[in-house]
Amino acid sequence: MRIGLFVPCYVDAFEPEVGIATLELLERFGLSVEYPYDQTCCGQPMTNTGCHQEAAATEALFVKNFSGFDYVVAPSGSCVHQVREHLTAIPQTDEVKAVRAKTFELVEFLHDVLKIEELPWAEFPHKVAYHSNCNALRGIGHARPTELNRPFFSKPLNLLKKVKGLEVVDLTRPDECCGFGGTFSVFEPAVSAKMGYDKVTDQARAGAEYVVSADSSCLMHQKGCAERLGVPLRYIHIAQVLNGAAA
Repeated sequence: MRIGLFVPCYVDAFEPEVGIATLELLERFGLSVEYPYDQTCCGQPMTNTGCHQEAAATEALFVKNFSGFDYVVAPSGSCVHQVREHLTAIPQTDEVKAVRAKTFELVEFLHDVLKIEELPWAEFPHKVAYHSNCNALRGIGHARPTELNRPFFSKPLNLLKKVKGLEVVDLTRPDECCGFGGTFSVFEPAVSAKMGYDKVTDQARAGAEYVVSADSSCLMHQKGCAERLGVPLRYIHIAQVLNGAAA
């Protein structure tokens, strides 16, 4: 199986260790993983601000970089949601449709495609609160949103249960947005910060030592909020935990 690794621009710039952990984790399962060096952004920032047509060149480059792979995998629910649902500024050729359909976020790829049953190298002896990114939760179906009267399921929690020593703590409002919201945090900074403070307060109240998520963008926002509040929480991407991060 030939995998194209897509590392979102904010991960590449601020948390490259998440991209490295994703690569290492995929290679643990014997996959052939390649990183196209010409890759840039998926176009989400432009789409979020209403400048969708301006994302056309970025979208075309994404398709050019990843059209030759069996799957495209990225450690970001929001970027994968962008590709699968909103990569529409360019003509929808068969090639474009194929790339969109085979682009997966890391958790869903491990859970749905590889159907991982064990992670023998992973040990994380800490109390963990899981943060569900909005796009991962409701956009690509990571878990059942609490507002829906349907049977409970959670792909990230299923994977975290396979990590030795890890204990998941319950949040009062587990599906509530943390306030990052991409460009929302730029245009509505006060509201964004208040939402982040509420989220961090809930995590601390639950007794978490670490907060885990599938999106570095949300984690960066919450980490900043925790530091401003003086709350001693630590934030880590699920790729690092599943890859056997020592912490």
